[in-house]
Amino acid sequence: MSLFSSFRFTKVIFTIGPSTLDVDVLRRLLRSGVDICRVNMAHASHDWTYKAIKAIRTASVAEGKEVSILMDIKGPEIRTGYLDGYIQLEKDQQIDLTQSDEASPEAGIPAVDINYPSLIDEAKIGDVLLVDSGLMRFQVEEVLIDRLRCRVIIPGKMGSRRHINIPGKKINLPAMTEKDIADTKIGISANVDFFALSFVREAADINQLKKFLLDNNSAAQVVAKVEDQSGIKNLKEILDVSDALMVARGDLGIEVPYEELPIIQKQAVSDALISGKPVIMATHLLESMIESPMPTRAEITDVSNSVFERVDCVMLSGETSVGKYPVECVDVLNKVTQNVERYAGGSGFNESLPLSTTREKLMKSAVVLARELGGVGIVVFSSTGLHLRTLAALRPFGCPIFVFTEKEKIIKDSKILWGVKAFLVEFKDSQESTISDSIYHLQSAGYAEKGDQLIVVPNLLFGGVDMVQVRDV
Repeated sequence: MSLFSSFRFTKVIFTIGPSTLDVDVLRRLLRSGVDICRVNMAHASHDWTYKAIKAIRTASVAEGKEVSILMDIKGPEIRTGYLDGYIQLEKDQQIDLTQSDEASPEAGIPAVDINYPSLIDEAKIGDVLLVDSGLMRFQVEEVLIDRLRCRVIIPGKMGSRRHINIPGKKINLPAMTEKDIADTKIGISANVDFFALSFVREAADINQLKKFLLDNNSAAQVVAKVEDQSGIKNLKEILDVSDALMVARGDLGIEVPYEELPIIQKQAVSDALISGKPVIMATHLLESMIESPMPTRAEITDVSNSVFERVDCVMLSGETSVGKYPVECVDVLNKVTQNVERYAGGSGFNESLPLSTTREKLMKSAVVLARELGGVGIVVFSSTGLHLRTLAALRPFGCPIFVFTEKEKIIKDSKILWGVKAFLVEFKDSQESTISDSIYHLQSAGYAEKGDQLIVVPNLLFGGVDMVQVRDV
């Protein structure tokens, strides 16, 4: 059996929450092989955030396994205000969405305020509003001075702070709200590794967050969450300025016709692969496991399709934040992804990736040679991480990418990259000693044994003639 039979190329992101805040549970998750911990700021206070980050770092030290931390900032969204209880809405009933919680109901029509009063100026008669993930649907009938009067098309129970989507309509919300700015400052002070910006609509949204990070001396990477039609329309320009992409299918599935979602998902992943940017598949991967110890067959197929589409990461949300079976969810992802990766090994590699420099083409040569030799490991040395991303984007199925570096940031950044296992080492004075030490590290970690072959790309660090070496262990 191959030494790489238990190697998982697709990375796993889990969301920390009440179900996983305990250090013992986090240690079990780390032993299961999670790569990145997501902190969802849509529901987290700053005190809780510090507590969560401390817990994951405590668990990491206890297990001797580092995970990166991704802070998911809420981004611009329209929500209803607080209600003392619920409003049961019936079909064809009217409801007012008001500028302020002080606005009085009129003529017996129930009223609820919204957190974006300017919607009243931007909405038009006939606009359709999807409320609470599309469970309810309203249509604007009148635009009044201080409220939108809507008719209920799909009835339901209206509770507090329900999300409102307006499919196909560009709303002039800011890219970062005051809450996002305050949350990002917390993430910077906690030295998180990635920030995910929700509801990215254009490249300028990402640039705004990147400038904020730069101004506050943060080297964290930025993940663009694409969740609406504007984001899909501007995807290529968003990819140009982002460090990674998240296909956030929850709101995206509400914003676009559901029959179009699979095509949009596939195209978004394809565009990310062509751009060489890491891509995360998120939302509802194992949703039923919030309550059940076993996934549905459809969920298994969904996870499998993500692997076949060659995403870098699959992400768990409610499954690990509030679900009953967080560790079991990761075990399911391990089994499904590893099995599909073995099957997909014959599908070649990502030949659609544009390569312009000699060094990039050298990475492709290493991939081709590693696959020709029957699937062997590729060893690289990095001080920038640049060519490491190229190797991961080439998707050499069956050929793990082992990077050796002296920089902890490269270790953290590599957690999002497909097929990459990183080692923090101290380089020797000579190239040969450094390569020998790296092979010894792989043997000690169980990734190589006597008689194996490895592809080594030494000159990324040491300079000299561009070459790819075949090394016998």
